[in-house]
Amino acid sequence: MSEEQQAPVMDEAELSEVVRKLCISKAEELHLHGYDQVSGEDVWECVSSKYKSGLPPLHQLVNDVLTLKGHTFMNWLLLRTLKG
Repeated sequence: MSEEQQAPVMDEAELSEVVRKLCISKAEELHLHGYDQVSGEDVWECVSSKYKSGLPPLHQLVNDVLTLKGHTFMNWLLLRTLKG
């Protein structure tokens, strides 16, 4: 693969910003389904809570955020509250 065909590499700050925006977008989607108090930070905490040994590959992380369902988020929130 030539240099022109390689995907651009993001540094950690750029990656964090992309993930932050993705989580905000998911929170906005959940707002449309009646979950009005969800923030992007809440989405990230929920999704990342299952990563015990570091972050997964980017494609898996993006998939985990985009496929997060409202009921999954509420279950996580309930468990966090009960443990808290």
